[in-house]
Parts: sequence; structure tokens; C-alpha cells
Amino acid sequence: MNDATAHGTATAAVDRSRLLVPLGLLALYVIWGSTYLAIRFALEGWPPFLLAGVRFLIAGVLLFGFLRLRGMAPPTPRQWRNAAFVGVLLLGLGNGLVCFAEERVSSGIAAVAVASMPLFAALFGSWYGHRPNRLELLGLAIGFAGVVVLNLGSDLAGSRLAAFALLVAAAAWAFGSAWSKQQDMPAGPMNTAAQMLCGSASLLLMGFGGGERLPAHPALHANLALAYLVVVGSLIGFSAYLYVLRHARPVLATSYAYVNPPVAVLFGMLLAGERIGLPEIAGMAIILLGVAAITLANQRRTA
Repeated sequence: MNDATAHGTATAAVDRSRLLVPLGLLALYVIWGSTYLAIRFALEGWPPFLLAGVRFLIAGVLLFGFLRLRGMAPPTPRQWRNAAFVGVLLLGLGNGLVCFAEERVSSGIAAVAVASMPLFAALFGSWYGHRPNRLELLGLAIGFAGVVVLNLGSDLAGSRLAAFALLVAAAAWAFGSAWSKQQDMPAGPMNTAAQMLCGSASLLLMGFGGGERLPAHPALHANLALAYLVVVGSLIGFSAYLYVLRHARPVLATSYAYVNPPVAVLFGMLLAGERIGLPEIAGMAIILLGVAAITLANQRRTA
């Protein structure tokens, strides 16, 4: 390959990344905002850890089988080890504890609490040299202020146990995301499949170990919610997240956590009868301003 060809290939990859990263972020903003309500509906027929475990087991098996049929090589032993560690953090703790908390708080308040995750991402990312610049720090501060406003204006009640679980979930997800960027991970969508398979194993162990049992006859709407989580929330959403994580700075990749709360609140209002008032609207506007600052900072870095 000559220099001109190599340069053209690199330019095409950059152009593709500039198109797919915004599309991936848009998918994360909408899809993962809606999954909080889907989890709430699914929990009406499934226990929390087994719900998450079955969700990622089905999605992981489907994706892994599809990729192998297409001839993609399986992960190496080292990549399986790294995928297992990240899968336990992102899915076992990150998603499993959100399901656990949503038995005690509403979908909207769960999304609000998880919005602290970009703050952890900025902290852990700084350990690996991804120090936020001034504009990113400003965006983080604005986003967190919006979360506070949204939380103070909400009449959704939570519990200390749920709040602690959501805080641990946010920290685990952020650390796993930052750590994975420094490791030898499986290539492309095989990374998604491997993490789902490993994460589902940890979730099923936590579920059965904690006394949960598979439901005999879950309600139809609970099963439909589970199917939505498998196809849209996992196969599409998680694949989009891992792509964005690979091609953008951690602060931008995790900015979806600031947009998910207003999206989750809106879905709750439209589909579950949750109320929304002026404080919630103000909080959403502030959150989106913070995301805009983070996005602008990332564009300046890559320009």
C-alpha cells in the first residue's frame, strides 16, 4: 500500500467516524432513555438480576452465533479475560444494580441518579491521561447542576438502598468504560457479544445466588418489555455504545447519561402516567446545555 492509498484509507475512516459517532450518540440518547421504562415493565414479571441475566444471555448468544456464522474469529483467551472483567462491571454491576434499584424507585429517578456517571468517567479517564479540558469541566458542572434541578423538582420518592445501588452502578460502568479503552478487547461487534455473554453469567449467578427464581408465567407485557430490551436496548444500543466508546473521548461517550434522564421522564409521562412540571423542564434544558458544551469541546479536540 502506497502513502496516497494509506492516506485515503485513513481519511475515509475519519469521515466515517465523524458520521457514525453522532448517529451512535443519538441512538444512545433515545434508546437507553427508553430502557428505564422498559425495565420497569419487565420487572412486573421478572426478578431484577435474572431479568438482566436472561436479557444479555439471549442477546449475547444471538450476536455471537451470528458473528461466528459470518466467519468472525472468536476472542483470544486474553480478550475473553478482558471482556469478562468489563462485562461484569458494565452489565453485572452497571445494569444489574439499576434493575435492582428500579424495584424501589421509578424509572425517571433511576435515570437521574445514573446521570452522575460522566463525572466518574471524567475522574477515571484522567487516570489514563484523558484529562477534561476547561470546556468539558464546564459541561460536566452544568450537566450535574441540571441533574440536581431535575431531582429537586421531582416528586418521585427513592430509598437510600436504591440510591447507593445506583451510585455503585454509575461508578462501575464508568470505570469499566475507561479501563477497557486501554486493553486488548475483541474486535468490533465481537466485543459486544463477549461482554454480554460474560456479563450475563455474573448476573445469573447473582440472581440464583440471591434466591431469585425464574417466573413460571410472566405477564405478556413483561415478556414484550424483555424482548425490547434484548433487541433494541442490547443488540442495537450496546453495540452503538461500544462503537462510540472506541472512537470518542470518554466524556463524550458517556454524555448519554445526561440526556437519558429527560428522555426517561418523558417516556414515563407519556406511557406510564408520570407527571412532569416546570422544574423538570428546566432541569432537562440545563442538562442538554451541558451535553452541548461537552460535545463542542470534543469537536475542538478532534478538529
